[in-house]
Amino acid sequence: MVASMPDNPAATATAAAPSARRTLQARDWAPYLFISPFFILFVCFGLFPLLFSVWLSFHTWDPSTGLAGMNWVGIENYQFVLTDDWFQKSVFNTFWIAIVSGLPQHLVAIPLAFFAHTYLAKYRNTVVGVYFLPFITSTVAIALVFNSLFSRDFGVINVTLTSIGNLSIAGFHPLAWLFPTHNIDWGQPQYTKWMISSLIFWRYVGWNTVLYLSALQTIPNDLYEAATIDGASRRQQFWYITVPLLRPMMFFAVTLTIIGNLQLFEEPFIITGGTGGIDQAGKTAAMHMYNTAFVDSDFGTASAVAWILFIIIALMTWANNKLFAQKD
Repeated sequence: MVASMPDNPAATATAAAPSARRTLQARDWAPYLFISPFFILFVCFGLFPLLFSVWLSFHTWDPSTGLAGMNWVGIENYQFVLTDDWFQKSVFNTFWIAIVSGLPQHLVAIPLAFFAHTYLAKYRNTVVGVYFLPFITSTVAIALVFNSLFSRDFGVINVTLTSIGNLSIAGFHPLAWLFPTHNIDWGQPQYTKWMISSLIFWRYVGWNTVLYLSALQTIPNDLYEAATIDGASRRQQFWYITVPLLRPMMFFAVTLTIIGNLQLFEEPFIITGGTGGIDQAGKTAAMHMYNTAFVDSDFGTASAVAWILFIIIALMTWANNKLFAQKD
């Protein structure tokens, strides 16, 4: 039998074209459909809160009154924050802790990573695990341990200092590191910042060590072999080979330290019970923002604090970028 030909081939092709066009359009939109959950979640929980906090920083608002309770005040929130003594003190505490705990992290982590890379190659994985353990430990558990260590009456630190003080003529009174006692001489504010700084240093020095150790493994061994043949000592190899080639990782690690320390919240909040310790000496800028929002219910001022803190972090990051910028 002979197959019959359609009466009008052009009409058949024209009828099939819309179907093919719809299929092509569906294929074009399919990838966007699959990745749409990310963008939906980002807009709802990322972009919208960000833009809303900018708008909120120009208002006074108590959430219990609803959105109708928002009152436009312009830049008054920013003016109040910049002249607020407690905010200035929290920024000072933040920078104090950031410098005292952040700078030694890198001064210790770089030589420590070089030592582990050079002399402990066989046990490198074990050493890395030990270094990294404080970083992944629960903040609450760390706070409990340090509260015990620095306890006024039974802490190991005070017991040790008292034992040493008893050997001298002057003697030594146990220190109240976090909370005031009936004797003001036993609870001075500067001790609180030292305690928090020691906690931050202990927890994050291992993280920076792992970063530098990973960077050291990318440096060719040929450079060290050539330096050894030329008579360079280990110290000279460290200063003239290791340190210059670690410059990109140093920039990355210091940037993370700046951002993390200026946003410091968990450790001082938990270890001081949210009060900031004696005379609020351990109260950071992030803690001040939290208390302003969720204790004082002043979300407009808290939003202003957040954006001022963002500007400070951006400026510090820019300065760090200029410091580590590669020269021609």
